[in-house]
Amino acid sequence: MEETAVNHREAIITNYMHYVLEHGKKPHNVFKFAKENEKSESDFYAHFPTFEELEKEIFCEFFTQTLTLLEKNEEYQTFDAQNKLLSFYYTFFEILTKNRSYVLQAIKTDKMKGLGVTKRLGKHFKQFIHSIDIETMTIPEDRLNSFKDKSIAEAYWGQFAFIIAYWERDSSPSFEKTDVLIEKLVNTGFQLQDIKPLESVLDLGKFLLKELRK
Repeated sequence: MEETAVNHREAIITNYMHYVLEHGKKPHNVFKFAKENEKSESDFYAHFPTFEELEKEIFCEFFTQTLTLLEKNEEYQTFDAQNKLLSFYYTFFEILTKNRSYVLQAIKTDKMKGLGVTKRLGKHFKQFIHSIDIETMTIPEDRLNSFKDKSIAEAYWGQFAFIIAYWERDSSPSFEKTDVLIEKLVNTGFQLQDIKPLESVLDLGKFLLKELRK
């Protein structure tokens, strides 16, 4: 049976990760890497222009796998934003843990060479944050609302990056401390941005001002 484009792409990613883990560095060139995996250069270039682009796509692949698993779960579709975010984190880090040796090496290389392997992941993650409709206070100005939405996405990306950094150093069994951190960060974050009490105060303020002007 002929290998599909999707399976071919996944095979290239898997072979590349195995090579990096076995040799401690990326392949010398595409020709040699492709030949060792019984492929041609054109097979590689049909999916990735360079090894650097492939490295960036690996983290996006982890993200895609996470969303695919979540979307297959009917219960997930009924979750509120807080539980959707928790589910995303738990699932993503489960996938990351299965690939921990490669991930740690890739992040270490990224810090030294600035390849930005997680930058593209950040773009996808921010889109995910927008998609789960985290409730925030409505501001009666479109431009301010747009800025607010971007700020929220950036804030959660900062949270996500912090969890990744913590997970890198986590030495607890099954990385259970990372799970605890995820729960505490998400729960605390949503408690702090609970807009209902604040909106009630503002509503009361508007009422009193209106009454005092009579």
